[in-house]
Amino acid sequence: MEKKQVEVAGRTLSALTYNGQYMPPTLRIRPGDRLELAMENRLDPYTNLHVHGLHVSPAGHSDNVFIHIHPGQTFHYSYQFPDDLAPGTYWYHSHAHPISAQQVAGGMSGVIVVEGLKRYLPPGLRNIKDHVIALKDFQVQGDAIKTKDLHIGAPTTRTVNGQLNPTIHIRPGEIQLWRLANISANIYYRVSLQGQPFQVIAHDANPVDRIWTADSLLLAAGSRFDVLVRGGPPGRTQLRTLPYSTGPAGNQFPQATLATVVSEGPAMHPPALPATFAPTEDLGHATITARRTIVFSENKAGTEFYINGKQFDMNRVDIRSKLNTVEEWIVRNDSNEEHSFHVHTNDFQLMSINGRPHQGHGLQDTASVPPKGQIVIRTHFENYTGRTVLHCHILNHEDAGMMAILEIVK
Repeated sequence: MEKKQVEVAGRTLSALTYNGQYMPPTLRIRPGDRLELAMENRLDPYTNLHVHGLHVSPAGHSDNVFIHIHPGQTFHYSYQFPDDLAPGTYWYHSHAHPISAQQVAGGMSGVIVVEGLKRYLPPGLRNIKDHVIALKDFQVQGDAIKTKDLHIGAPTTRTVNGQLNPTIHIRPGEIQLWRLANISANIYYRVSLQGQPFQVIAHDANPVDRIWTADSLLLAAGSRFDVLVRGGPPGRTQLRTLPYSTGPAGNQFPQATLATVVSEGPAMHPPALPATFAPTEDLGHATITARRTIVFSENKAGTEFYINGKQFDMNRVDIRSKLNTVEEWIVRNDSNEEHSFHVHTNDFQLMSINGRPHQGHGLQDTASVPPKGQIVIRTHFENYTGRTVLHCHILNHEDAGMMAILEIVK
């Protein structure tokens, strides 16, 4: 990790980079792999690495967000991925508290792909084109990407894979796999492709039991969707983020073009998609061993953020949960803006939003909690013990206190 001059969106700007790149390598792995990763910190003051969404140990040299890698140090991460690791799109980023927003906004985020999602498709679709569409924004201050005093609703440049309005080529009728990933520090995206629906096959790297269709998808901070897109009639269309408000005390995100999609060439006639897709874990009938309430709140100035009335403390365990049990949590939002709830190590099933039953067709690791509203989730603590965290994935909020420690015990 180092500060470097990069070419991004037609400008030369100073950025915080991995291996000198604003859009660093996409790491592609398979279930059962072991990943050895050496992190050398050439930044000041310290940093670390979080592999967002991956079901791996939160302890030792694995996905341990309590590590500080100081300037000049090299830390050796070692991740042993389980054989049943869910295929799909994940990401990696700095989780250095309380400077994660600075570092991610400065450029420190990239994509991880766990291979294997296409095996659930019909044989005739298993070799379709695969596009990573990493949504990453930056604000500018002078000749640098801004890292401090970040205002979430300020004008920002939204890129796809670090490019400004790139072109995506597709043939009429062709089906492609697009990996939509919000790897920005703070902002939301409501993504839409003119005239073409998205067919969702995975949410937060969890394959769905049934393929579902949406004209637009809300990518709260930290979330991802793997979708199938069918090429429309010959011509040009826009992949856009639509206007979105996170509430009276939140932010107004304007419409913006993300990429241009060009449909051209001989038409293709791919096989039909199946109604069912992949096996999923359904916690709807699970035995619940504990019920908890998690309350998100903030002060009137919007400068301090709390979970259950407390700001984050590195030395305090807020929740202890037992391995091999299922818990149900009410996550309540007492503020007037949406918050992006995220928990490490184990994914969850979103059961309801504001009292209305929700069918997401699988698990997820991030969910938006409505202003003055609540969600109900169920989570199964599997395989790993140790200290991990839950937090708002709007990193400005996390850094200002909206994070808590969860310890999973035997």
